[in-house]
Amino acid sequence: MNNDRNQRKSANKRSTGIRDIARQAGVSTATVSRFLNKPEAVGPELRTKISSIIKETGYIPHASARALSSRRTRTIGAIVPTIDNAMFAQGLQALQGYLATKDYLLLLATNEYDVDIELQQARNLIARGIDALILRGDERHPDLRQMLSTNRIPFVNVGVYEPTKPYPSVGVDNAAAGRELAAYIAGLGHRKIAVVAAHQRNNDRAQARLRGILEVLREHDCVPPERWRIEVDYQLGDAADAARALLQADDRPTAIICGNDVIAYGVVLAAIRMGIRVPQDLSVAGFDDLEWSRHLIPSLTTIHMPTNEIWVRAGRCLVDILAGKSPVLHQKINYSLVVRESTAALHRE
Repeated sequence: MNNDRNQRKSANKRSTGIRDIARQAGVSTATVSRFLNKPEAVGPELRTKISSIIKETGYIPHASARALSSRRTRTIGAIVPTIDNAMFAQGLQALQGYLATKDYLLLLATNEYDVDIELQQARNLIARGIDALILRGDERHPDLRQMLSTNRIPFVNVGVYEPTKPYPSVGVDNAAAGRELAAYIAGLGHRKIAVVAAHQRNNDRAQARLRGILEVLREHDCVPPERWRIEVDYQLGDAADAARALLQADDRPTAIICGNDVIAYGVVLAAIRMGIRVPQDLSVAGFDDLEWSRHLIPSLTTIHMPTNEIWVRAGRCLVDILAGKSPVLHQKINYSLVVRESTAALHRE
């Protein structure tokens, strides 16, 4: 009997509609609709009353109906290359947390660093009614920005600072960060410097970092030969393979600059297993400053990227645009060099 009663109660909750809420609150459906779309537009006493009724009945507003009345689904899409990257996972969590405080839902898709896949994923997200879109970097299919413009979908490029572009960007100057890290390594006296970078295809962040690194090494007359410039996937094993290729030769580098921290972990672990001391025999540096970087033995010298701030600011930018505000078009976020145990001055025999 109790089970039947609970099922009937549950069925009643599912059938509850906006008219039921309005009738119990003694107001019009327009007032309830106004409360659902913009709670602050309703007086405090009435707001409390409607909230209480909604909680008691278990009413959940139908997203499609709300979209018809407000022309908004309160949904923001995001397309990232992969969720294997710890930086993306961290940033997306921060973004989702922020959007939740603004009553926005986050829809996520991945593009595997493929602009054609990204274009299709953007189509899918638009078809599902997103109000705005967050894109990683600025490597795009030529049709994507036109499609977003045609459908009036505001977007922001996250992870890059592109002040010359006509559309919003929130991120760091990756080339400048690359220059600072390379200048630090060269300042320690190293001239035999190798680079293990992330794959460059459709990855303007990795391209900018490498460009900045090579600019400084060129100034110090120590641009690494081609065999000392290796691109790898975001995998410990691939990074370790690259390290072994570099360190097994008779003529080996005294420092390796890595495109991100995970690559640096693989390089450090491979070096240690080969009996090469870090940093006495080999200095290693990375990018991103992941949580493990401070706990690694030796701890990792790296460029700290304020990931949470970058993604939250990107979300805030779009929320402000959707609210009719005009946020700063290009937001430059500061990075910082974090010097730890994995780098040291060149040991001269």
